[in-house]
Amino acid sequence: MGKYHMRKQEQEITDEFELRDIINKGKYAIITMSKNNEQYIVTLSYGYDGINNNLYFHTGTKGLKLDFIQSNPNVCATIIDDMGYINGECGHEYRSIVMVGKMSIMEDMNEKKHGMEIVLNHLEQAPTIIKERVLKNDEAYNSIVVLKLEIS
Repeated sequence: MGKYHMRKQEQEITDEFELRDIINKGKYAIITMSKNNEQYIVTLSYGYDGINNNLYFHTGTKGLKLDFIQSNPNVCATIIDDMGYINGECGHEYRSIVMVGKMSIMEDMNEKKHGMEIVLNHLEQAPTIIKERVLKNDEAYNSIVVLKLEIS
């Protein structure tokens, strides 16, 4: 898929620091998927691996999103930094990122643990407490699916 230009190019965010700021502040991404000319959209909380430029998600072991990812790993995602509605102006202040990439299901236990570490560190104020309570052994990791979005 080729890169499309924005109609209002003055609003395009190209500064790497600002893009990472939006991702680091965000807590959820809206993911669009397709298979066999059918579309699906879902909102998922995420963790950002800034070193490898990946987003990680966790989900249940069965569901529509997994069917879509297994059929077609190419996804589109958006993260919105909502700065609020402007009363009296019928306007809204926000910044957003639209990204494409490949979504994969982490099969290797070490990859799953790494992905959940990223998610917990991104979302939780006390990630160690949650990890010790909820993810105390490999059996707990086997009851979830960890997804990785490699951002193109």
